[in-house]
Amino acid sequence: SNAHASAMALGFQIDYIKFLAYFRRRYDINRALYFTALPPKDTVSPLRPMTTFLEHNGYTVVSKETKDYINHAGEKKRKGNMDCEIAIYATKYAEVVDEMILFSGDGDFRCVVERIQELGTRVTVLSTLVGNMVADALRRQADEFIELDGLRAEIEHYKNGAGRRYTLKG
Repeated sequence: SNAHASAMALGFQIDYIKFLAYFRRRYDINRALYFTALPPKDTVSPLRPMTTFLEHNGYTVVSKETKDYINHAGEKKRKGNMDCEIAIYATKYAEVVDEMILFSGDGDFRCVVERIQELGTRVTVLSTLVGNMVADALRRQADEFIELDGLRAEIEHYKNGAGRRYTLKG
C-alpha cells in the first residue's frame, strides 16, 4: 500500500517488473519481498492476480488475510496492517545482508531501521517527499533516501500500449 500510495501521489503507476530490473542492475538483489494484506478468498480483489503475477516475476509475496471489524461509529471496516511482518523479516534478513531497501515512508519503521543499522546493515528508504508520504524521522534515520519521482522514467507502468510491454512468466 505504501508503494501504491506513493506512486499515486506522484501521478503514476509502478511497473513492478521494471522496478525489480532497475534495482537488479544496481544492486546484488538477494530477495525482493512484497508485503500485502489480502481480503478473504471469497472476495473479488485486484490484489490476488497482482500477487500471483509478482510471485511469477521474481518477488516473494508475504501476505495475510485482512480482518473485518466495526469501528466506533458502527461502520464495518477492513484492516490489514503488515508492519509487524515487515519488521520481523527486516531484522531477520539484516543478519545476512549488507544493505536493505525499504519502500515505505511510514515513521513507525524508524526504530526498525535503527535496529537493522545496529546489526551492521545499511538501510536505504525509498519513498517520496510529495504529499508528506515519508516521515521525516524515517528519512533522517536512513543511510540513504531515494526519491521515488527520480525513478519514474525507469519504473513507470505505461497504459494503452505505450512503452514496453511485459508478459507473465511461468
